Amino acid sequence: MTIEFNNSAGVNPVNNPIVHSVLLAASMTLATATTAAQQPTPEHMWENIQSQQKEIEALKRSQQDTAKQAADADEKAEAAVVAVEETSTGSRGNRADRTTIGGYGELHYNNIEGADDEIDLHRFVLFFGHKFTDNIRFFSEFEIEHDVAGEGQPGEVEVEQAYVEFDIRDGLQAKGGVFLLPIGILNETHEPDTFYGVERNDVENIIIPATWWAGGAALTGQHANGVSWDLAIHEGLKIDSTGGSNPFRVRSGRQKTGEAIANDFAVTGRLRYTGIPGLELAASLQYQTDASQTSGDGLDKGVLYETHAVYQKGPFGLRALYAEWDFDGTAVTTAGADEQKGWYIEPSFKVHDKLGLYTRYEDIEGGRSQDMFDQWEVGLNFWPHKQVVIKADYRDRELDNNTDFSAFDLGIGYQF
Repeated sequence: MTIEFNNSAGVNPVNNPIVHSVLLAASMTLATATTAAQQPTPEHMWENIQSQQKEIEALKRSQQDTAKQAADADEKAEAAVVAVEETSTGSRGNRADRTTIGGYGELHYNNIEGADDEIDLHRFVLFFGHKFTDNIRFFSEFEIEHDVAGEGQPGEVEVEQAYVEFDIRDGLQAKGGVFLLPIGILNETHEPDTFYGVERNDVENIIIPATWWAGGAALTGQHANGVSWDLAIHEGLKIDSTGGSNPFRVRSGRQKTGEAIANDFAVTGRLRYTGIPGLELAASLQYQTDASQTSGDGLDKGVLYETHAVYQKGPFGLRALYAEWDFDGTAVTTAGADEQKGWYIEPSFKVHDKLGLYTRYEDIEGGRSQDMFDQWEVGLNFWPHKQVVIKADYRDRELDNNTDFSAFDLGIGYQF
C-alpha cells in the first residue's frame, strides 16, 4: 500500500510538527487496534489517512491566514505613521526647515543744525517666508516705523512685502502679491548693514522713492551670461495735484497697497548685468498711465528713468546712480515739477573687514523747495559682526531756498 501526501504548499512533511502529531496519533490508534486483535482493513486505514490529511491542510491554511493578517496589520500601521508624519511636518520634511524667520532694524541719533536732537527707532522689521514645494514659495516683510504707531503717534505699521513666487522653469520665475519694485540700488536691498550712511541716500528717498512697494504681478528671468531682467505690472502712484501740503511730491504718492486706487496701472521694467565679479550695471524704466489716478487734473502720465552702477574691487567700492521723472500735464508743468531728477556718487574704502570709510555727493531737484539741494557727506561703518553695523556720518546740505544746514548722525543696525 502506498500513501501519498498533497504537498502543493511546499511543506516538507518530515519536518512538519503537525504531520508528526497526526502520524503519532495514527500509530497509537493502530497499536491499540492491534492489541485488541482487531486488524483494520486497507479501506479503513485509507479513510483514516485521508481524514488526517484534511486536518493538516486546514491547519496549514489557518497558519497562512494568520501570517497574512499580521503582515496586513503591520503595513496599515506603518502607513498610518507616515500619514501622521506628513500631516504634521509635510511630505517634504520638517516644517521648521521650510519656514524661515528673519528681520532687521536700526536706531538713529540725529543732531541737525537748527532743530532738536532726536533719537528714533527708525525701523523694526520681521521677515516670514515659507517653501511650499521646490517650485513655490512665499515671502513677507512686516515693518513698524518710528517705534509707536496709532492716532497721534509718529509711527506706521506696514506690510512691505507679501507675495508668492513660482518657478516656471530654470531661469524664469513669476510672482504675485505685494513686492518691492525693481528700481535703483536700495529699493530691494536696504538692510542697514548693506549700505553706508546712517540715513539712506536722498536721491533714492526723494526721486525713486525707496522703499517703494506695490501690489501686482511680475516676471523675472536670468541668463547664463550674467544678464537678468524684470517686468512688473502694478498699482500706480496717486500724487497730489490739488495744491495740498505736498503737491507733486512723488514719495507722498505711494499708495502702499492699502485700498489703492487701480484705475490706472503702472509698468516697470529692468535690465541688469552682473557677469563680471564685483560689478552690477542696471537700468530701469517705469511708465505711469496717470500719476494722480484722476483724469483732467493737470497731472497725467509719468515716466521714470533710472540707471546705476555698483563696483567692488577688493577694499575699494563705488556706487553711482541717476534717476529722472518726466510728467505730463498743465498743472505740474506750471508748478515747475514736471521734471524731477537727482544723482549721486559714493566712493568707499575698507580699511579692513570691519571698518569702512566713504564719502558721497548728491544733487537733487525734487517737486518741493526743500527737495532741491546738493549735499556732501562723509562717514564710517564699523561691523563688529558682518550682520551688525555701527555708523557715524557728517552731512553738509546747501538748499536752493537758502535754508542750509549741517548734521551729525549716529546709528546702529542689524539683520538676521
